[in-house]
Amino acid sequence: MTQQLYLEDSYLKEFSAKVLEIDIDQKAIVLSATAFYPTGGGQPCDFGTISFKGKLSNVIKVKKVEGKIFHFIEGELPRVGEMINGVINWERRYQLMRTHTAMHAMSAIAWRDYQAQVTGGNMELLSGRLDFEFENFNSELVNVIEEKVNIEIKKGLAVTSKILPRAEAEKIPDLIRTKINLLPASLTEIRVVSIAGLDQQADGGTHVADTSEIGTIKVTGYKSKGRINKRIKIAVI
Repeated sequence: MTQQLYLEDSYLKEFSAKVLEIDIDQKAIVLSATAFYPTGGGQPCDFGTISFKGKLSNVIKVKKVEGKIFHFIEGELPRVGEMINGVINWERRYQLMRTHTAMHAMSAIAWRDYQAQVTGGNMELLSGRLDFEFENFNSELVNVIEEKVNIEIKKGLAVTSKILPRAEAEKIPDLIRTKINLLPASLTEIRVVSIAGLDQQADGGTHVADTSEIGTIKVTGYKSKGRINKRIKIAVI
């Protein structure tokens, strides 16, 4: 099992680990620990480099497959048992952290003030989209939501995470904001990300430590995806 360092510290930029497994055909390695976030939960993976024995290779994709975190490599592969030094592309990671926390703030406002559940979402670097269950939806409402989100962001609310036993986590009201509960039944522990006084959600991604780090969000588009399914696109600036 790879130690998921990104869950413990989203600001960790560099780490050392041992190579546990190699997939020669896919040019991928499994490590004893990693700060590289694998694609999942709507958040893209990290990029970066690994170095070993004076050699430097690029990490071009990170993906979790059947519980293992594979790092896909461009360049020479290390051997099983060798130690590597990993460095993530921090500019990319930090932009994704800002975006992810911004999307949590928006979903929190949509739920708190309109009881709108999330039906889908995705993020890129400093941009993202969320789909909500809204029956009444117009430009005025979108502008109000944007304003409310930015008010909360500027408060500089602390963002923290903790891992709880599933039974304890499920006692938190509104822990799951998505229309469909995506937590596997086999999951015995749940990571909960909290924005102080605003939000608590089950989440496995990376986030900033303070909402003021987000900057400002700007709604860049919105449209109806059905009678009650509405999409809001945002940019983080």
